Parts: sequence; structure tokens; C-alpha cells
Amino acid sequence: MNALVLIAGIALIILILLDAFETVVLPRRVQRHFRFTAWFYRRTWRPWRALSRLISSPNRRESFLGYFGPLSLLVLLAMWAFGLIVAFALIQYGLGSRVQMGAERVTFATLVYMSGETFFTLGFGDVTPIMGIPRIAAVLEAGMGFGFLGTVIGYLPVIYSRFSEREIEISLLDARAGSPPTAAEFLRRMAGCHDQDLFDQVLREWERWSAQLLEGHLSYGVLCFFRSQHSNQSWLGALTTIMDSTALVIAGIGDMDHHQAKLTFAMARHAVVDLAQIMGAEYQTNAADRLPDADLKVLKDRLAELHMPLQPGAADKLSEFRQQYEPYSQALAVTLAIALPPWIETASRKDNWQSGPWDRLIQAQGLGGRIRRTDHF
Repeated sequence: MNALVLIAGIALIILILLDAFETVVLPRRVQRHFRFTAWFYRRTWRPWRALSRLISSPNRRESFLGYFGPLSLLVLLAMWAFGLIVAFALIQYGLGSRVQMGAERVTFATLVYMSGETFFTLGFGDVTPIMGIPRIAAVLEAGMGFGFLGTVIGYLPVIYSRFSEREIEISLLDARAGSPPTAAEFLRRMAGCHDQDLFDQVLREWERWSAQLLEGHLSYGVLCFFRSQHSNQSWLGALTTIMDSTALVIAGIGDMDHHQAKLTFAMARHAVVDLAQIMGAEYQTNAADRLPDADLKVLKDRLAELHMPLQPGAADKLSEFRQQYEPYSQALAVTLAIALPPWIETASRKDNWQSGPWDRLIQAQGLGGRIRRTDHF
């Protein structure tokens, strides 16, 4: 019996350390069939997402969903620590519960308490192991606990640094493509600059952002659950908007060069496909058409007004490109409860940068005539 408990404790330590190593340290995708971290997120995200559907306000629902990423990270770290504490308690039990304490009877709860104070290096000394091997196990646990806390201290800043880097480009998209961003608005505003080099430079920035998104979210999968600052923005929405825009350019609009658009589209599609795989997103057989015929006609008219008409056969090419990425975007949107942006914005809305908490007061005081809403660039 003691031997089985000892083996169980050692196996639990190995499983937890391997899972923590693959999640925190290993900078690549893990294809092992079962992982505790993946199991944990599947079992916690689904009920959290289901609860969010009970919230009627979109902003409050988005805020509720935004708590999951940071909170789940803290819970996961706590579960790793608790698992290691229990594992070392099992080892002490398997070694015969050889500890020194008062007149109280040694129970498994006592061993868990001793393991906890050893793991967190509290050093109370009220319960101490005796004999050689239990003492060695306690020393190993203290060292592991110290290393675990150090890893956690270094892990959290990395996560939030990656999150901040991701959000910078998303915030920049607000003025370039609207809130929420759309491909039609992105091309409309960028067409106003009449500079192919500037347009290509913007696409190059998004090509690099897509590569950073892929690398960061593959290394730290929890970032997929981190929401943007505004409810009408998201990393998936920004990625989809860029793929929409580049797909249009590649299909053929006006006389625009599509070399850089191809590179950006390739990197963005690579990101959305790989992230759909690691998130376990499922193909949506009943997904709605994001660009029905009526909207496609409106899109053609708007592009024609910008002197960027669709070239002959461009509609069929666009349909082929959409099939390469939209199923993955739609599957991720359902999995992560993120609303995908439309191709065209039918209602006139202010961008996030054009809104403020004092707008109504300013208008009520008669300043609305002098402080006008800027149209679009």
C-alpha cells in the first residue's frame, strides 16, 4: 500500500512538472493527446461561456468574458501548486509518515500541512520529517516551491507584455478601419492616401503582427481568452478584417498591386488555421454567409465610388479566398464567443476615438456646433 502511494506521488509530480513546463517554458505547440492544462480550459471555459449568455447587455457580457483569461491563469497556477503539495504529502505517507511533532496523531492532513509549509518555505518547524529520505524529499520540495514561485513571478509579466503588444496594433486599426473594423472601411480610408507604398507599409505591419500573434498564442494559449479593451474590438476581428481586405486586393480591385497583400494574407491565414487547431475549434456547418449577394453588390458599389472597381472575375476569386479562412474564423468565433466584424458597416457609427464621456455635456452647453465629429480620413 505504501509503495503504491509513493509511486502515485512521484507520478503526480512528474505530470504536473511536465504540464507546467509545456505551458510556461516550452515555446511550441504540444500535440500530446492529453494535457491537464488543455483539459482544465475546456472544462472551465464552456460553463463560463454558457453563463455569459444569461447577460443581456453586450458590454457587460464582454466584461464578464474578459475576466476568464486572467482568472483562469491564477486558478491554474494555484492548482499546480496544490497538486505538488498533495504529491509530496503522498510521498511522505508512502515513506511511512516519519515526522516529528507533538502528541497529536499523524494523519494525511498533517502531512499535507507539512508539505504546504515546506513548499512555501514558511519554516514553522512544528511538523518536521525525520530519517534521511523524508528529509531529502522535504529539501527537494522546498527547492521546487522556490523555483515554482520564481517561475510564476516571471511568467505573468511575459503574458501581459505579449497582450499589450497585441493590443497596440488593434487600437491603431480603430482609426484605419472603424469600430468594429470592416474591410470596406479599411480600403476606403486607405484609398484616400493615394499612396501604394504607404498601403503596403501598413500591410507589412499587419503581416508582422500576424506572425507575432501566431508565435505568442501558440506559446501562451491563455492569450486567446484575453479580451480587448473595447467590446467592439478583438484580436480575431482584427485578423479577419485584414484577411478580408487582402483577399479583396488579391482578387483584383482597381489597379492596386497585390504583392504585399499576398504575403500578409498568407501569414494571417497561417495564424487563424493554427490557432483554430490549438483551441479545438469545430467546423460550423450552419455558419451564416458573411458576404451575401446583397452585401456584395453594396461592396462593389462602394469600391466603384472609390475608383477601385472589382476586376472581371474578381467575385469568383474572392469567394475562393474566403473559403480558405472564413470557416476557421467562424469556428474560432463560436469557440471564443467573439463576434466577427461584417464586411461592410451598414449603420453610421462613431469610432472609439471619437467617443467620450463628456460628449453629451459639451453638446448641451452649445459647443456641439464648434466641435464637430470628424468624418473619415
